Amino acid sequence: MKIIYNLPCNIAQTLNIIGDRWSLLILYQLFIGHETYKEIQDNLEGIPTNLLSERLKTMECDELISRDLYQTHPPRYKYSLTEKGYDLQDVFNSIILWGERNLNTCYKKLVHKDCNNRIEHKYYCTHCNKSVKINEIKLMDPEEQN
Repeated sequence: MKIIYNLPCNIAQTLNIIGDRWSLLILYQLFIGHETYKEIQDNLEGIPTNLLSERLKTMECDELISRDLYQTHPPRYKYSLTEKGYDLQDVFNSIILWGERNLNTCYKKLVHKDCNNRIEHKYYCTHCNKSVKINEIKLMDPEEQN
């Protein structure tokens, strides 16, 4: 049974799309270059095949991924992230950074390609053209902007 959050909240509504068990992990597999059902399944130990199929169909309906037929008999597809799916890169990176700071065992780190040193997440105001500290950020309802 899928839980639907009926709350006027960006987090709740986003979880309605990507909050199912395995969903972010499937999307992350596509993000790191695993394109076929078999590649995704092989890299997600323990995922039931029917669940993987259902999640891929749902993600396609939600326009997070697209599929292209690469073999007709039997039909086999390659999956790829859409622009909407690629927009989850910041979510993946934020979770990885959180894990670096908070997990007992760190499995992956985000580093700068050029020097292999750790990176950190920064907030930036496009209007003021300056970095913003986390305590300078507030949530605003869209109606407040007018």
